[in-house]
Order: sequence, then C-alpha cells, then structure tokens
Amino acid sequence: MAITVFIADDQAMVRQGFGALLASQPDISVIGDAPDGAVAVSEVRRLRPDVVLMDVRMPEMNGLDAARVILSAGFDPPVRVLMLTTFDVDDYVYEALSIGASGFMLKDAPAEELIRAVRVVADGEALLAPTVTRRLIADVTSRRSTARRKPAALSALTPREREVLELIARGMSNTEIADRLFVAEQTVKTHVGKVLSKLDLRDRAQAVVLAYESGLVTPG
Repeated sequence: MAITVFIADDQAMVRQGFGALLASQPDISVIGDAPDGAVAVSEVRRLRPDVVLMDVRMPEMNGLDAARVILSAGFDPPVRVLMLTTFDVDDYVYEALSIGASGFMLKDAPAEELIRAVRVVADGEALLAPTVTRRLIADVTSRRSTARRKPAALSALTPREREVLELIARGMSNTEIADRLFVAEQTVKTHVGKVLSKLDLRDRAQAVVLAYESGLVTPG
C-alpha cells in the first residue's frame, strides 16, 4: 500500500512543490495539505496520514504546537511527524524531538533526501542518519548541557544495549548497527525495543535526545 502523506506549510509553493515531488513516487500518495497548524490538526484527525511534513513556523498555530496535539492524540496506527525547518539550527528542533517527532530536515535538502525521509519515517524509524541531523542535535543539546539529566534507568541497560543506544544517537540505522556489531538486523531491533522500554521512551528520536542529555554521547 502507498505511504500517505500530509503537508503543512504556510507557503503555497512549498506545499505544491513537495506535493508534486512526492506524488511522482509510485509508493507515496499525498492526501492533503494545510497552510497553518490549526487546519493541519483538523485535517490530520480526519485523514489519518502515515506521515505529516510539518513546517516549524506557521500562523494560527505553529508547527510545534500542532505536532504536540497530533502526537498526543494516540492514533492507531500512529501518525508520524517529520518537522521541516529553513534554519541550520533551530531551538524548536530539540523540543520537537522531545515530544515525539520522528525527526526533522532542512527545506532545501535534495529531492531524493525528502523522498527517503518520508520512507524512513513511515517505516517507524526516526530520521537521524543525515550528517546535518546529527550536527543539529549535537548543537542544540550541547547548548542545553547545563540541564543534563542522568536517568537511573540508564544503569539498567546491559553493555550491549548501551552500545546500541550510543550508535542510534550517532545516527545509525538498524542495518548499519547490525553491520557494525556483526549481528542480525532482527537482533538489533530486539535491542532497540528493550532500550526504549527500559528508558520509557516513545521512539528513537527521544532516545537520541536522552543519549546526548545524559552525556552517554557527547557532541562532536
């Protein structure tokens, strides 16, 4: 079945351009768009897309507030939110990941990167692999280093689970982690599931934030 996508952006040209690009892919269907966060929330509730491309800065309701409403709604199957930003570093990025957004990317990213992003997020993984994403996470979290938290649950992880968490935070996919550790990809998925469960995290994006905040992974 095609991946259904909803686009929320206050610029009509962005909505139309992204929509045309994604609709040209045989496995992706663009089912709607919105010029602001309030309309996006209403339409997402009605349409239940697989992935929402959400601009950070919009009128009426900004993308962060809209994402928070959508991600707290408990849709089943879940609606994944991929944040879009024009800026290299944006404080909203950190909060978006913390509330459960599946990742973020720059609006001027190459076309093939946007298409890949939609597929990655639809598959339930966070978009954390691109170098720019790792740099953004490192920069934003390092500027919040004074608020580091060291959850007691981190000590409950086995050495291998801590290693997997570190590799997730460094932007590796399950396949890349499996290759690095010389194990099956299914084994990695099992480790990831245990890490999320033990740390009471919603997804890989929140795992990355925690890894940086706790000091398990340091920027650089």
